Amino acid sequence: MPLFKNIVFYRIAADWAPPSMERLDAQLQRLAFTPCQPTQELSTGWIPPRGAEHGAMVEGVNGQWILKLAVERKAVPGAAVRAELEARCKQVEAQTGRKPGRKEKSEMKDEIVLTFLPRAFSKHATHSLWLDLEQRCVVIAAGSMKAAEPVVKHLLDVMAELGHAMPLAPVSTSVAPATAMGEWLTTRQAPEGFAIERDLELKNPGEEKSVVRYARHTLELDEIAQHIGEGKLPTQLAMTWNDKVSFVLTEQLGIRKIDIRDVEETPKGEDGFDADVAIATGELSMLLPQLLESLGGELVA
Repeated sequence: MPLFKNIVFYRIAADWAPPSMERLDAQLQRLAFTPCQPTQELSTGWIPPRGAEHGAMVEGVNGQWILKLAVERKAVPGAAVRAELEARCKQVEAQTGRKPGRKEKSEMKDEIVLTFLPRAFSKHATHSLWLDLEQRCVVIAAGSMKAAEPVVKHLLDVMAELGHAMPLAPVSTSVAPATAMGEWLTTRQAPEGFAIERDLELKNPGEEKSVVRYARHTLELDEIAQHIGEGKLPTQLAMTWNDKVSFVLTEQLGIRKIDIRDVEETPKGEDGFDADVAIATGELSMLLPQLLESLGGELVA
């Protein structure tokens, strides 16, 4: 699986000084991931990015730091909880002649969830983090800002505990991505170094929230300009950078479905981690500044 399939990125304040890799690694070892206990709904912790058991929690490749956060979440089906709660409420009413109050029902619901948790299915997810200290950028493997927020919180908590509080802010640009994408589509002219591909999503921000999607379809259509003229905004647009990296740009400046082309296969017997990191960080560290430039440049707070 690629190191970064979907990313969002943040800017580190210019006056931040990082801890040593050794201190950071030791702190992450103390916060290592452990699986959920039978009645535990959520467990989050750090794991070795290389995947080796008891390996380093921070990997440095060509000056780039790579971390990895693991999340396990147990989900109890809401329908099952509601059915059991209803049955217990009926039982209480039959035995006492009264209906359970709000507080009692809440306590019963919590008890039902705890009873069901040991049998609940677990969902596992991992998020790679890339700290580019030279460019003062943190890249999170996540599909949206909302998905990245808890990952960022864990990183900030770690840095604060080490006495290196990290001022971090989402990157913003002079031109909003939706506005720029609308201009590129209307003029049928992509910014230099980029090409528009064949997938697009447009949304009406009004009350109707109507959506128009094009998949594997030419986007050089008059009707697309018409949709934009009517107020629909591009929220996702497939693009290619320098014939090397294909991706989907979102209205929140997220980058999804990243595919780095012409990558040589890793020889058998090698884990390929260093090569994957070098390729991904090397290409993306060149793509991101050009993308920001195509959006009118980065706004600096």
